[in-house]
Amino acid sequence: MSNNLSNSNTIMAGIKEVGHKVFGGYAELLRIPHTARYSIGSVIACMPFPMVGMTITISVQHYYGNYSLAGMLTAIQAIALAVATPLLGKLTDKFGQRQVSIPTILVWIVAAVALTTSITNRAPEWVLYCLTPFLAAIPPWGAMSRARWTKILKGDQERTNRALSLCGVLDECMWVIGNPLASTLAVISGLLAFSFTGMCVVVGALMFLTELTTEPPSQTQLARAEGISRKEYREREAARAEALKVETAAEETRRRLEREGVTDEATINAAIEQAVADARSGKKASIWGPGLIAVCVTWFGLGAFQSATGISIIAFATESNMKQYTGFVFACFSISSLMGALVYGAKNWSIALWKRFYFCLAVVNIGISTFLFAKHLWVIMIIYLIIGVCQAPTWINGNQLMLHLVPPSRLTEGMAWMGAMNSIGSSAGSAIAGQFIDRMGSHGGFMVVTTLALVSLVIALIGFKQIKGSTEQPTLTEVSKLSPL
Repeated sequence: MSNNLSNSNTIMAGIKEVGHKVFGGYAELLRIPHTARYSIGSVIACMPFPMVGMTITISVQHYYGNYSLAGMLTAIQAIALAVATPLLGKLTDKFGQRQVSIPTILVWIVAAVALTTSITNRAPEWVLYCLTPFLAAIPPWGAMSRARWTKILKGDQERTNRALSLCGVLDECMWVIGNPLASTLAVISGLLAFSFTGMCVVVGALMFLTELTTEPPSQTQLARAEGISRKEYREREAARAEALKVETAAEETRRRLEREGVTDEATINAAIEQAVADARSGKKASIWGPGLIAVCVTWFGLGAFQSATGISIIAFATESNMKQYTGFVFACFSISSLMGALVYGAKNWSIALWKRFYFCLAVVNIGISTFLFAKHLWVIMIIYLIIGVCQAPTWINGNQLMLHLVPPSRLTEGMAWMGAMNSIGSSAGSAIAGQFIDRMGSHGGFMVVTTLALVSLVIALIGFKQIKGSTEQPTLTEVSKLSPL
């Protein structure tokens, strides 16, 4: 009896230890004053992302019986998101989070009411085409939340990486809740689904925007505090980033030569001068460089095949008379992704970032390609559960890459561009898949999915040199540690 009790205590102690390792770091972050409020608020306010696309697809298919129209509308919304998100991110960095978010939310609410009314009353298709772009009026909540974390944890790389993982975990919670809710509510009523989404936007925005102490200062505020113009401030910041790159290049070159046993000062100085010249020939004031371009193109492909997967699964479930279960299939993917984010973010990885990035990307792309051969909805669900563990880590790795690619006061803009390229890819994927589904059924949609997933992986491999090289650059969020020039 005593042995059994001892074994039970040992097991419980082991479970507690594992739980502390997995959740302890996240709990530490959320115990920082005010962080829990804006983190949870951003997730609630992001409910349009998992709900709007599925609500449009199910509602339009129900009232109009047309997957091509549903695919075109989701594509239009995605293109509008691709245009609006970087613009809103740039405006947020310039003028501040509250100043940009409040009018944007008002536009979204009016557009959602108008579109819902039009769909339920079977308005002409051109009306839907005109209203749908305004659903892209969504503040970049995720990017704004990440910008707050980088402000709070400035200079602490390990905790910053864990905070980005926490953001990924919370994002997956949003998808876990949003997908089944969207499929359930949209089947009952599109008006009900949009009403719930609107309520989430208002509640989340109030939680996020009323938390003022963690809001990063805008470029306008920073420039005003320095007594200079915003343009002068951006130029000075770009010069600081350049100085950090030069300093890092010189130090790395010196260390490399020391490891190689080089002692001649002339040789060392010549190598350092060349390294400095190479560093200065790189990225200037613009945030666009080879690394950022490679990441954004990869995110375009990721969005393309994943949006095609969504509409194809809905078609497959409809053909199988299981449409009501589509949200739960997507939720399984999100639950698996959530677990992956929890474990991934809890570990301080020694494996190179680019290796983790490509491994996770390959698992997701190749795994989704196998949907073409699935004969039952539950088979797709099982595959989703297996490959989902790499979904959130892929995004976390992408966010960590951005820390190497853009300076801190333009982080919102940089992440917004990454999301925008994903949205453009989503628009292409859903539009193409919708056309094939109307002609060939769900099998045609999955043919598109497989093609896009494999092409996406090839595109990412083409950008291997640029993505690997970006991880070897200094983390630009460290720029603020330099003294003013």
